[in-house]
Amino acid sequence: MQKILVIDDETAIRDTLEQILGYEGYKVLKASSGAEGLQLAAEAGPDLILLDIKMPGMDGFEVQKALQERGLDIPVIVISGHGNIETAVEAVRRGAYDFLEKPLDRSRMLLTIANCLGHQKVVRSNRVLQDQLVPEVPLIGDSPAMLEVKEFIAKVAPSEATVLITGENGTGKELVVRAIHRASARADHPLVEVNCAAIPRDLVESELFGHEKGSFTGADRPRTGKFEQADGGTLFLDEIGDMNEQAQAKVLKAVEESRFQRVGGDETREVNVRIIAATNRDLTDPEAGFRQDLFFRLNVLSIHLPPLRERGGDIELLLDWFMADLARSLKLKPLKFSPDALAILREYSWPGNVRELRNLVERLLIMAPHDPVRPGDLPLLRPASAQAGLEADLLGCRDFQEFKARSEAAFLQHKLRENLYNVSRTAEALGMQRSNLYKKITKYGLQTQPEVDS
Repeated sequence: MQKILVIDDETAIRDTLEQILGYEGYKVLKASSGAEGLQLAAEAGPDLILLDIKMPGMDGFEVQKALQERGLDIPVIVISGHGNIETAVEAVRRGAYDFLEKPLDRSRMLLTIANCLGHQKVVRSNRVLQDQLVPEVPLIGDSPAMLEVKEFIAKVAPSEATVLITGENGTGKELVVRAIHRASARADHPLVEVNCAAIPRDLVESELFGHEKGSFTGADRPRTGKFEQADGGTLFLDEIGDMNEQAQAKVLKAVEESRFQRVGGDETREVNVRIIAATNRDLTDPEAGFRQDLFFRLNVLSIHLPPLRERGGDIELLLDWFMADLARSLKLKPLKFSPDALAILREYSWPGNVRELRNLVERLLIMAPHDPVRPGDLPLLRPASAQAGLEADLLGCRDFQEFKARSEAAFLQHKLRENLYNVSRTAEALGMQRSNLYKKITKYGLQTQPEVDS
């Protein structure tokens, strides 16, 4: 229910407006002075203010100024029995949506209010869209796994069903969400993202549903939650497996009924949102502590994003895309890769997935000494086969002393590669004396220069 605050020193006007607007389905708040109206505006967060101009004490123009100074972004329609063109122009110049002259014409007033509330909804939606505006990044890849993902997006986007996306970190879950939203009938409405893992557990409910003033320590003004911000659009609940059980219960109710209450409030608010959730956890695992009724409600349509190690055929396409995109943004010349370097990239297990690949490309653009990039320019990467060989080598040790020596040697060699064979930097990163590191380099015969291709 939308709230309208009437600020007028005449009791008859306040009571009449309460009757008319209440009959039309609005909740009406009343204030007999400018000061009282400001307090109600801060505490109740109305959707619209009907503001008298001529009042004893603080007049309407002063109220307008105070609202702006306090950051209360509430649309105002000015009403006055002393109306003239100068007053109307001044009211609009100060930010009023419109001006109505007493005695109020019921039909014109209701139309002006409806137009104002509709305009405000569009303004707020546009602000959310601007906040969320990011360059469109396509889903790169033509491997069978990625073709399946693209087919899924095309099928589910036109529907209104809830979607659950699973997959490891860095596989591109957010890109899939944006693709679904763009291809849906809600594309012109907000896409609002909530990273459940990044919000303190005791503030998740406030973030999702908003709160009323005074509902907890620090709640000095009402706040609109993500559900309300996403009204008409899509709400993306990222890392939903990290949400606490109490918040899960409220989300389940909100998803099922499309209604909720703000923290500390008793007013039921209705919204029209499509829910897309994502997680890197197995929500069916009892140890995950995730409500199964919520899981089944979210898991109407689901897709698992493949890790990059299962998309070997997409590596070169992704390299080309990131190299062109990052070179353009960094104003650097794109690099090419030697066949041997490409072979290492194809063999690497990519524990950080597509995000790790992007970071590697950015690092190479800035730091790589060669063009094309050679194997020696990839010090952080170890092919999956080499990892398996290292594991077999360590497990084949005769005793614990040999295992410790081989492990230490492998670890130090990795850190030297990671720091581009700079001994001083490596010692600093390890928190050890440079002289001590030199002794271990000699002891284990460690490599101190990058490989050079012949």
